[in-house]
Formats: sequence, structure tokens, C-alpha cells
Amino acid sequence: MKEKLIKLGLNDRIFKEFKDNFRDLYLGRVVAEYKGLYKIATEEDIILAQVSGKMVHNVVSKSSYPAVGDWVVVDRTSNSTGNGQIHWIFPRKSVLSRKVAGKQLNEQIIVSNIDTIFICMSANKDFNPRKLERYISIGWNSGAMPVIIITKIDLNHDIENIKNEIAKIAIGLEIIYFSSITGEGFDELIKYTTSGKTIAFIGSSGVGKSTLINILLGENKQKVNDIRLEDDKGRHTTTHRELMVLPNGCMVIDTPGMREIQLLDESAGVDDSFKDILELAKKCKFSDCRHDKEPGCAVLAAIDEGIISKQRLDSYNKLKRETEYIKRKLNKKSKSK
Repeated sequence: MKEKLIKLGLNDRIFKEFKDNFRDLYLGRVVAEYKGLYKIATEEDIILAQVSGKMVHNVVSKSSYPAVGDWVVVDRTSNSTGNGQIHWIFPRKSVLSRKVAGKQLNEQIIVSNIDTIFICMSANKDFNPRKLERYISIGWNSGAMPVIIITKIDLNHDIENIKNEIAKIAIGLEIIYFSSITGEGFDELIKYTTSGKTIAFIGSSGVGKSTLINILLGENKQKVNDIRLEDDKGRHTTTHRELMVLPNGCMVIDTPGMREIQLLDESAGVDDSFKDILELAKKCKFSDCRHDKEPGCAVLAAIDEGIISKQRLDSYNKLKRETEYIKRKLNKKSKSK
């Protein structure tokens, strides 16, 4: 029996691997995480579980722990806390992650096994194109398809300026302009919510992720608060990651607002985010052009012509330096072992 798990996105590969390798255990998907305690949806019911002692012993990094969206093997043998235990995590088809805060080089898994990422940013005073470029970079690097959702467009009386700015940085991505007040953008958004697919919502606190999910759910399941009038920002409401099933069978994952987005080794994601600069660089006179003061630089020429902005080139250089620094640190760390 696996009907309930199929509705949660189970595929034949994972089911076969489970049947071939695990007996007297249960297959489930992580639907919520609470600081080391996980809510697991199985074919029979929903249980709370912790990582088994053996699994903790074998963990090599934070990314080895379960995340919302993971398919896992659990038992129902209660430990001293009364919870089940997670023994195995199946390989992830996609991973949305970032570097943990601080100087550590650990990867923090935000969500896994997703098909689409809704990158949410509001059109009010919280709009930040440089932050959006960071979101796009980790989105491209995840293995899922990023989609830009610009919320609260009814609060901006000069939305055309934002549209022009986003068009220059969201290369190759669909951009949906959404208002929960007027309903604008809902038809474009709903086409992604097909049965069996998983969508992750990411963005800063108060941009309207929970409001969007409530609209899709058709109920006020996710707590939301009004916007602070002094700065146009919503109050932080989501405190943990949670997977929910929409009436049409699509799964959505709400995530807490991100105060900072630190990249890890995501050079490919950065390159995908700045395809316009890479295409221009092919026309530079020198193949090793740094786009600084070199003669015949096509990128600098594009800036002079207003095709791209100096701020976008600066952002690209900053993100590349950041990922290359992390890559060198990771290489040095692996060689020292």
C-alpha cells in the first residue's frame, strides 16, 4: 500500500529501493521540522521522530540531517522521549540550501525534493534587486526551477520601474506580479500548482509567503500579521518549515524569512543568474578580461550604453569572489583530512 505516499510525491525509484533494502521499517516524507524533531507522514499516519543514534554517529555535516521534503526510513520503536527514529535519508533529487551563518563552512538544507521555487519579494520598500540576485543564484543551484513572485504590487504606485529593473536581472525566469487584494497574478501562479508537484516558498520575513499559501489552501492555516505602516514590512510569522497539501494535490512548503543569504559553492548558480554578463564577456577583446579597465571590454561598453548597470556587474563580481573563496576553503579543508 502506497497510495497516500504517492499523493506526497513518492516515485517508483524510492519505493523500489525501500522495498529491496528495508524490512520491518516504514517509508515516509518529512513534512515539518522543529529543532531536531521531525514530523513524518507515512502510509499509515503521521508520527514524530528523531534521528537515530547510529545516524548521528555517522553524520559528517549538517546537510546529512533530515530536511523538510526528504524521503526517510523510520521505525515505530519509541525511544526514551516517546518518538520514533529516522534511520536513512534517500538521495535528494533537488536541494535548496545556503551557507550557515558565521564563519563555518557548513551547508544548511532549507528544503529538498522540490520541483519549483517561488522566490517571493514585495514591491514595497523591502524590494532589493541585489538580494534578489542572491535568491536567484541559490535557486538555479538547487536543481529546481526558480520563479519570481513580486507581491504587494498594490502598495507600489510606480510598479513599472520595478518591472524594468527585474527584467534586467531575472534572465530566463518567469516573473509573476501578484496582489492578494486585487487577485492580479493568481492565474499565472496557479498553473504551477499541479498534483504531485512540490513548491517551496522562500523570501524575507513579511513579504507575503504565508498569505499566498493561505489563498492557495483556501483557508487561514498559516498565521499572518498586518504590515507595519512605518516601513511597509510585514511582521515575521512563520517559525518553522512545513509541507502542506493543497486541495488539488500540489504540495507547498512554507519557510521562515531569511535575514541573510550566504552562498556556499554555487558558482554554477551564479553563472546561470548572470547569463547576460557571461554572453557579453564572450565578445571581450581578451579572453581573461576582468571587466575593469581593459581595452575592448564588451561588458564595460554595455554599461556605457545602458544595457546593464554598474551595480549588476559589481554584484556579479562580489558573488563570484564569495563562491571562489568558499571553494578554496573547502578544497583546503578536504586536503587537510
